[in-house]
Amino acid sequence: MDEGLPAIALIGFGEVGRTFARDLRAAGCSGIAAWDIAFADRTSQQLAAARESGARVCASAADAVAGADVVVSAVTAGSAVAAAEPAAAALDRGAFYVDVNSVSPATKQAVASLVEVGGGRFVEAAIMTSVPPRGLKSPILLGGAHMAAFAEAMAPFAMDLSPYAERIGSASAVKMCRSVMVKGMEALFLESMVAARHYGVEDDVLASLKDMVDQDWERLGGYMMSRAITHGRRRAEEMREAARTVAEAGLEPLQSAATAVRQDWAADRNGGPMNTTELSEILDFLAARERH
Repeated sequence: MDEGLPAIALIGFGEVGRTFARDLRAAGCSGIAAWDIAFADRTSQQLAAARESGARVCASAADAVAGADVVVSAVTAGSAVAAAEPAAAALDRGAFYVDVNSVSPATKQAVASLVEVGGGRFVEAAIMTSVPPRGLKSPILLGGAHMAAFAEAMAPFAMDLSPYAERIGSASAVKMCRSVMVKGMEALFLESMVAARHYGVEDDVLASLKDMVDQDWERLGGYMMSRAITHGRRRAEEMREAARTVAEAGLEPLQSAATAVRQDWAADRNGGPMNTTELSEILDFLAARERH
């Protein structure tokens, strides 16, 4: 193990897991273990990425967390509890279990209960931006009784960690209420532009939007649509957790539920990673998918 650096296990090796692994390695951490349910498929992108990263590829969650000082759960929103069950049972006593998944406060609390029963130290983590641009430097709100100790343990990596509240669920409430807006905007823009393309009026719609809010809507909209198409399934799961968050507040989640449906719609038209953020090219792509 690297002198002075914690041994880290990554549960989930999608976009977040592989980005964190890259940055941890660049910071001098070689004690990285990884496990993803997709590793069972020997041709999966997750397995290929893990091998390329230099992480120790593990056969199970229990294998990955054994001996780890810090376990980071970065799975899909709908899998947060299921991923925690085998990992929590195999944690070394006192190890940090950091849940970075975009889930409701109640889901974070459920994961925390599993971790605490297993003798681990649960840390709630809400990532407040898209991870790829900033990687390990992404702003993260922390929650729970062990948030300060975790921040101290990760000090060698100079992460942007902000202790937010000891009450588990508060940091996630910030994240999920933000998601209602951010993912909702993606869904609204997607629906607006696809319909506008059908009528041949997308340029005039964009001009009208710019007149209302001075923003480069073509650039922003292209980025939002590319993210929805590439990551729509994951975003739909997140929005179901956002809907749960809203419902837990006593409000019927009409918008969040609809956003989840539209994000699933985008995922259904995914022909692979969207390698362009040009709005016109994305609309051409969607039109071609509809024809076929």
